[in-house]
Amino acid sequence: MTQDEMKKAAAWAALEYIKKDTIVGVGTGSTVNHFIDALGSIKDQIKGAVSSSEASTEKLKALGIEVFELNDVDQLDVYVDGADEINASNDMIKGGGAALTREKIVAAVAQQFICIVDNTKHVETLGAFPLPVEVIPMARSYVARELLKLGGDPVYRQGVVTDNGNVILDVHDLQIKEPKLLEETINQIVGVVTNGLFAHRGADIVITGTPEGPKIS
Repeated sequence: MTQDEMKKAAAWAALEYIKKDTIVGVGTGSTVNHFIDALGSIKDQIKGAVSSSEASTEKLKALGIEVFELNDVDQLDVYVDGADEINASNDMIKGGGAALTREKIVAAVAQQFICIVDNTKHVETLGAFPLPVEVIPMARSYVARELLKLGGDPVYRQGVVTDNGNVILDVHDLQIKEPKLLEETINQIVGVVTNGLFAHRGADIVITGTPEGPKIS
């Protein structure tokens, strides 16, 4: 089974957690694109979706799924999204697609966070995947200097502007032993919008695509 087939298997398995007549929180990325396709197959059974990115919004609308503004929704039953890395405690690194801030906001509103990944995303220690940090443009150099003090090697993601109009610094060479602490520390740097550590709001359920089929943990 290819990596893409494992992603698809995990994504379609997430349909089991979607309740009728609810608004579904939808993330961003290649695995989530499979989930949006799956959601299209039951679109008549749900009210619609709240999306974490312009790209996901376009795909949802193309399938005829109504997309609501988060400000118009009191709560979400479920938020489904992928991860770039996930550890045994269900802490994650996200933001490879530069949608980390909106993803974190939608996840905060959801009662249940379902993470869909293929088996290559599981790691013992987070940090091999560079940690994305969304930054107000004028603070980019200052934030980079502060991230260096934390032991990371920040690299400006050239040519990328987030849906919020900000820039991304990808922090390399981190061995993240205490994800919650680092998430807090980076978010305290003036000019940081948020970072891609999802530790304070980790996944409640992880569906992993494997060669033997989807596994739930």
